[in-house]
Amino acid sequence: MTISDLLQDKASKTKEKVLTIGGWLVEGSVTADELMALAETSKDAAKATCIEALEWATRLQPAIADRNVFDFMTNALAETAPRIKWESAKVVAHIAHLFPDSVDRAVDHLLVNARSAGTVVRWASAAALGAILPIQKKGSNGLLAAMETLCEQETDNGVRKKYIAAIKKHKA
Repeated sequence: MTISDLLQDKASKTKEKVLTIGGWLVEGSVTADELMALAETSKDAAKATCIEALEWATRLQPAIADRNVFDFMTNALAETAPRIKWESAKVVAHIAHLFPDSVDRAVDHLLVNARSAGTVVRWASAAALGAILPIQKKGSNGLLAAMETLCEQETDNGVRKKYIAAIKKHKA
């Protein structure tokens, strides 16, 4: 079965698709480039499933991601579909440490998404910003200040806790 076949399979649930594709990535029978090429031409739901599979795989093995994956995820942060935004933010959180000199554009998108109406988008953005804060070489004081402001303005306790944990860790 190909990725395309699996994505079109109505009998399979999304989580099952994510685990299957993620497993293929981890075992090496599918490459991230193949998955991103398919995601690029897919509708939002299928694209989000591809990104979620990358999220699952990079949580287990961040090294699966290369610069192309990081750039793809950074671009995906600017998409309109909330699920694409939050899944790509989670991938960025897993792999940002691999690309410390390239996080500025991702930070810009994450700061925009941190003000989203969607709680899950804000939570994932806060998690990614928290992962980037300790590795960002230049401008970390500006990011820290922005995160402190976002934390003060945040209405959801779960999102606020993400900021508080990252800020505390950074100041320790």
